[in-house]
Amino acid sequence: MSEKTKKRFQMPSSYTVLIIIIAIMAILTWIIPAGKYDTNEAGGLIAGTYQTVDSNPQGIYDILMAPIRAMLGHEPTKAAIDVAFFILMVGGFLGVVNATGTLDVGIASIVKKYKGREKMLILILMPLFALGGTTYGMGEETMAFYPLLVPVMMAVGFDSITAVAIILLGSQVGCLASTLNPFATVIASDTAGVSSMDGVILRIIFWFVMTGISTYFVYRYAEKIQKDPTKSLVYSQREEDLKHFNVTDNENAPSVLNKKQKHVLALFILTFIIMIASFIPWVDLHITIFEDFKNWLIDLPVIGKIVGSSTAALGTWYFPEGAMLFAFMGILIGVVYGLKESKIISAFMNGAADLLSVALIVAIARGIQVIMNDGMITATILHWGEVGLQGLSSQVFIVLTYLFYLPMSFLIPSSSGLASATMGIMAPLGEFVNVKPSLIITAYQSASGVLNLVAPTSGIVMGALALGRISLGTWWKFVTKLIVVIVIVSILLLILGTFLPFL
Repeated sequence: MSEKTKKRFQMPSSYTVLIIIIAIMAILTWIIPAGKYDTNEAGGLIAGTYQTVDSNPQGIYDILMAPIRAMLGHEPTKAAIDVAFFILMVGGFLGVVNATGTLDVGIASIVKKYKGREKMLILILMPLFALGGTTYGMGEETMAFYPLLVPVMMAVGFDSITAVAIILLGSQVGCLASTLNPFATVIASDTAGVSSMDGVILRIIFWFVMTGISTYFVYRYAEKIQKDPTKSLVYSQREEDLKHFNVTDNENAPSVLNKKQKHVLALFILTFIIMIASFIPWVDLHITIFEDFKNWLIDLPVIGKIVGSSTAALGTWYFPEGAMLFAFMGILIGVVYGLKESKIISAFMNGAADLLSVALIVAIARGIQVIMNDGMITATILHWGEVGLQGLSSQVFIVLTYLFYLPMSFLIPSSSGLASATMGIMAPLGEFVNVKPSLIITAYQSASGVLNLVAPTSGIVMGALALGRISLGTWWKFVTKLIVVIVIVSILLLILGTFLPFL
């Protein structure tokens, strides 16, 4: 075959990859026996209660309906519409901010400030995102940061992969080493019947080790790109990316904000502070100041009714409230800057349109869980693990538990869903081989976390790559070595945990 006729393999788009996985899962519902477990009052599965049921193989109609059902909600899969709408409102918010020119000037200011020490941004930002991951499970809400950080990283001489890695690796490595994460640690501990503080010393060790490894990995890659931009894995599309992310030559760009832009920047920063504060479960951390303030506010005569009796305290918000925040602040920023009403609306709609593809990816990714749940094969796969892990030594058991959670995390990318589905079974199994439930929880978190760095079933991964204009194949090529190191180090730390039970 001549060189002209040879065609280089190109990784399909995110949408195609996800639809293929949905189709594969549908085929498996024809092969894997259907089954179910009895559940307790909290919805957790009860070990030893697995039973086969009549199969419910999924057909072409089910494949086509899976993303729709996932978007609207299809028990027990959570609806994706709240996350999708949140992403659209973030896009609208950023559209209005961009219309004020504040971000352009801000980026130019950062470039000027960090000139000659640009890599310091990596050392500062990655641990911050990792803190968000370990404390409150920072995930889908990171979508708001990619459109901000990608232009900054490209402007200072790096590439889009560097920016995506800072946010995605930072936040998800933090989730891998969760310490207070209510969506992983707390739910898993409650299901296993232990305190969420059990095993916290080992998890803190996990956080420092994994954050250090991943930060060093990204730092070295950025250093290589800065010395030779052609080493970038996305160098071939750099010019297109520069145009797409509106990265201009910042040498001559204004780097001082005018008065109106300073007001916009203040509101911009305030928006993200409120978002972060609203998602941290303060009550679970025994901090009631926001709950107390909300109760005091709504109890005030007249003012309480004006504010609204259904007002939710910071720390109890979720994606619907987050969407409200970005929509309101986007409009407020437009008004404060003095944009005309028509300009505010057009900028908001254009910004939302820019993130529409990301919102759709989230729904399609959750369609995989819809197919598996409707085909009733999740319980059967879990039962195979239950049978296979019985009667082993502590060290072999914890290693195989970690390896078992790798494919399970691919099939059930929701950390809370995976904990609820499995911990009621895995924790009692560990007791028979002298493995504490807290160590099994750490194994589950670390396996789930590493899969959430690469799995195409994860809406967080696919959304991040879509925002950064990075193909799944390119991301895998970038992150493979790091994943191997993380898996090996995780296994070694888990084995250490079996010898040092006080961890």
